[in-house]
Amino acid sequence: MLHFSKVVPLLVGLGLSLGAAPAAWAQSNDATPKYSNEFLNIGVGGRALGMGNTQVSIVQDATAGYWNPAGLLDLKNKYDGVLMHSELFSGIVKNDYAAFAMPLDENSAIGASLIRLGVDDIADTRDLVNEYGYIQYDRIRYFSVADYALLLSYARRIGVIEGLKLGVNAKIIYRNVGKFANAYGFGVDAGLQYEHQGWRLGLMARDITTTFNVWSIDADEFKGSATTIDEIPSNSSEVTLPRLILGVGRTIKLPGQFTALVATDLEMTTDGQRNTPISTGLISIDPHAGLEIGYNNVVFLRGGVSNFQKIQAFSGKEEWKAQPSLGVGVTTSGLRLDLALSRLAVEKLGQRSQTNSIIVSLGYGFK
Repeated sequence: MLHFSKVVPLLVGLGLSLGAAPAAWAQSNDATPKYSNEFLNIGVGGRALGMGNTQVSIVQDATAGYWNPAGLLDLKNKYDGVLMHSELFSGIVKNDYAAFAMPLDENSAIGASLIRLGVDDIADTRDLVNEYGYIQYDRIRYFSVADYALLLSYARRIGVIEGLKLGVNAKIIYRNVGKFANAYGFGVDAGLQYEHQGWRLGLMARDITTTFNVWSIDADEFKGSATTIDEIPSNSSEVTLPRLILGVGRTIKLPGQFTALVATDLEMTTDGQRNTPISTGLISIDPHAGLEIGYNNVVFLRGGVSNFQKIQAFSGKEEWKAQPSLGVGVTTSGLRLDLALSRLAVEKLGQRSQTNSIIVSLGYGFK
């Protein structure tokens, strides 16, 4: 069996090599694709979002289908399910998630996850004025803009290396803009987890083959009133380049019945320079850190920080800002209730303001 000292460089080297090829491809193109399928990078689960999205190495429930499918092999119960609802930007955006996972045998497990991010009841007022020049409110139509993703996951232990697990996702994407347009996409994710002497290492490669969305536009629906001068879009496609996350976590025993779980992730994007602490033309890296204090494996207090960005105020001064998060969790008889509060810093008229996102997730494990 491979030794721990050999597995760690292997995982790190694999992550960097996976990112090098698509990043080089991105550099050779003038228009590097960014923010395609960005709804899949918000995160799921109250526990994860309360810990600053640090889950790649430590996830052990049905949310592993999203964070790292290799974690499906560490389910604490035979069957596990998770539901989540969160509202962003004062409730305008609804984010919903459902997942289920189960083992096939001692060495393999499967899972399924469904994600929806949408804005509903958007008013289409292009026909508000009738042919006689009068406002006619019954001509207002409403539509939704929503993104959907179905993740089908499979995980298996690698027998030749003790403690090493591999997981993959087949990802089906559907994006809808009312009657105006829709898109279909398909992609593949792959993840690894390795555990040794209390240390947990993880590597997640999202969109490892790149993910393509093909958009279909209904030009007739875009035609508004006679005064409409907006350009009508045409059918197109978009590509999502790989995103790599390296993670490490460890549980520390504290006095009494307390424990502390410390985790950190390095999220690496390969679509050109971003506003992150480490930003190059080859790769951009955003660090995440999370902490979970547990009591008797029943009550948990969580905190985390992520999304570091350099922001320039109206005064011209630049400063680094991050997105902090807090969370609490309660577990009893297989039932898990997790709450998280994530605070987004927003610059408004030269002053700091805050917008809060409240995340509620419910999990249940049973035999």
